[in-house]
Amino acid sequence: MLTFDNALTTDAAGNQRGKRFETPVRVPYRVRDSAGNFTEGFRTYDSTGAFLVGELERLDQELHEPLADVTWSRDMPLREDVTIADEVSSFTLSTYASAGGLGIGNGIGNGKAWIGKTSDQITGVGVDIGKIPHPLNPWAMEVKFTILELESAAKAGRPIDQQKFDGLQLKHQMDIDEQVYYGDTPTGAYGLLELNNAAANTGQVTNVTNVATGAAGYTTWAQKSPDEQLADVNEILTSVWATSAWAVMPSRLGIPPAQYGLISTEKVSQAGSISVLKYLMENNVVNASGRGKLEIVPMKWCIGAGVGGTIGTVGTDRMIAYTPDKKRVRFPMTLLNRTPVQFEGMYHKTTYYCRLGQVECVYPETVGYRDGI
Repeated sequence: MLTFDNALTTDAAGNQRGKRFETPVRVPYRVRDSAGNFTEGFRTYDSTGAFLVGELERLDQELHEPLADVTWSRDMPLREDVTIADEVSSFTLSTYASAGGLGIGNGIGNGKAWIGKTSDQITGVGVDIGKIPHPLNPWAMEVKFTILELESAAKAGRPIDQQKFDGLQLKHQMDIDEQVYYGDTPTGAYGLLELNNAAANTGQVTNVTNVATGAAGYTTWAQKSPDEQLADVNEILTSVWATSAWAVMPSRLGIPPAQYGLISTEKVSQAGSISVLKYLMENNVVNASGRGKLEIVPMKWCIGAGVGGTIGTVGTDRMIAYTPDKKRVRFPMTLLNRTPVQFEGMYHKTTYYCRLGQVECVYPETVGYRDGI
């Protein structure tokens, strides 16, 4: 029997998955089948929250839930027009084209739609509209408990129905977090940090490379000076800006938590009074341009997300620059709904359900990755 708290192992994304109960309540049982044979064994009970308490023991009645944190709502705008009836979310991307007037080419300095006084052929605008669909997969979990469990938990003062619902909500949030940042292997969905692996016609990010090697011979920020770290930041910002035809400057930079902790505590110099984080936020190309303010945030899913790395394994960490605007990138999903409570024998049960899509990268040109930091 597994629990979510104090995991024995950590999965590839750094999440604690679970461990076996340390001191479960084991109740012996003896059952006779239709042939008259007896089967003996033990049943384990722990969910009702009933424990043996000594006379000189002070049990803290507060419920302590598993340690977990999700950040998808901070980093990913939602597409809220989808409904539970929809099976696919899609959007269109238009391409415009026009020929230059007077029979000249379309290079720089040419291609304007000039006409003459006697022109009888006037150019027009061509429009191509492409549709990009993504599946909206149904997600559901059931909460059920027996009348006996409910009564026992109520007497113990630990409501099992609320605890199971809290556990379901945590599972729901963790699944969304993984879907937003990493994606899903069985369904082939790609998340915000893995769009370089997506198909070219579904929002593939091609601005992917390693950061430059520093003077010490390393690419990692732990072996780089503040000026070299700033150069890495400005390089990815300028590169994404250029890839978008100088139309959109990234407004958010996501880095692994260890690197975020490093630049938060490291000083610019021995005589300096500001951290490297503040130095980077004040001296980047976005701030200097006057077109906004750069945010630098920690993302645990950046750990090991680089090309050739494994999510959650330190070694090939990734940095991402993008604009968290639903016109550029967003995630379609529906709210969590539930069925009416059903009574089946001794059980009370209800099902919570929703639909989860995959990250829609409308303009992959506005996203860039740098690995090896």
